[in-house]
Amino acid sequence: MSNGSLELTGRGNLQVSLFADSIGRPVGDARVSITPKGDPANIIDELITDSNGQSPSVVLPAPPVEFSMEPSEQPYSEYDLNITADGFAPFRIEGVQILPDVTAIQNTTLNPLTEYGLYSLITINPNTLWGVFPPKIPEDEVKELPPGRGLVVLPDPVVPEFIVVHAGAPSNASAPNYWVPFKDYIKNVGSSEIYATWPESTIRANIIAIISFTLNRVYTEW
Repeated sequence: MSNGSLELTGRGNLQVSLFADSIGRPVGDARVSITPKGDPANIIDELITDSNGQSPSVVLPAPPVEFSMEPSEQPYSEYDLNITADGFAPFRIEGVQILPDVTAIQNTTLNPLTEYGLYSLITINPNTLWGVFPPKIPEDEVKELPPGRGLVVLPDPVVPEFIVVHAGAPSNASAPNYWVPFKDYIKNVGSSEIYATWPESTIRANIIAIISFTLNRVYTEW
């Protein structure tokens, strides 16, 4: 089995956890089909979730760990997941990233099946350390606090319950806003900006920086 032109001498693990939308209960007896990215006919493995909504952990080929320590080659392999369960709309996830020597946990919320036959698709973008993205919008290193607007303004930084994510440039008022739980936001940013193969102290330092940056955004209302 190959993953494009990648060197797959390492091994990583994948475990899938499924939950029902709105009520959050686990979805058991769901089928998870795993294929290499962009190769839907090549089914590597099929997993069945248990009563806790969890699949068995499956071993998948991945690049050697050295690739995630030096930015020379793509450090992760990519797979597509097709998920089906009775009473739920089919769900497809493209580009699940597998690093060597660690377990990737893919949590997924399934939508109820309706008479219209809804189909859900999520495409995972490349890690920011490997993908090519537009440059960040320049901003002042030190920003003044915004003027009061007659609302409640907290005198000290706090950890919010939710983070509002604007899916577009700040100038794009038509882009949607999404309310994401604070812990989920930090977790998702961390998984897209660092590699799980790094030393624990390096991961901790990066997570602290992500939390600090996020709380600064909240405090300054930028």
